[in-house]
Amino acid sequence: MESSLIRPTPAVIGVVVREGKVLLVRRNNPPDAGKWGFPGGKIELGETLRVAAAREVKEETGLLVSPNQVITALDVLDRDAQGSLRFHYVLIAVLCDWISGVVEPADDVSDAAWFEIATIGSGERPLSASVPTVAAMAYTLCGGQ
Repeated sequence: MESSLIRPTPAVIGVVVREGKVLLVRRNNPPDAGKWGFPGGKIELGETLRVAAAREVKEETGLLVSPNQVITALDVLDRDAQGSLRFHYVLIAVLCDWISGVVEPADDVSDAAWFEIATIGSGERPLSASVPTVAAMAYTLCGGQ
C-alpha cells in the first residue's frame, strides 16, 4: 500500500508549436532529470491552468506565449528502486501560441530548443513519457502548422 502522505500534485506543461516544431526543455531536476520534455511545473494557489502554463514557459525559456486550450492530462508516477511511490504529478498539457522571444534556458533546465515534430520520437534524445504523443496531438490541433 502506498503512503497516505503522498497526494497527487497538479501541474501544467506548456506545449508550444511553431512552424512544424515543438519547444522542449532538458530538465535538471527529478523527476525526469536529464530528459527532454515540455516546459512546466506546479500550479500556484489561485492560478488558472492557462496562466500557469504561460508563466512556466516564460520562466523556463524566456518566451512569451498565449495559452490556448487543454490538450490532455497525464499521470506521472515516480518510484524509487524498491518500487515505493515518491511523487505523483497530474500534468495538464496546455496548447500555447508563441507570441515573441528567443529561447533562453533558465536555471532549472539545462537546455531548451525547437525540434521538428516529425523527429521527436526518433530516439535521438531521452524524452519524458508521452512527449511524442502530446506533440502529435498539439500539431493536429494547430492544423499541422
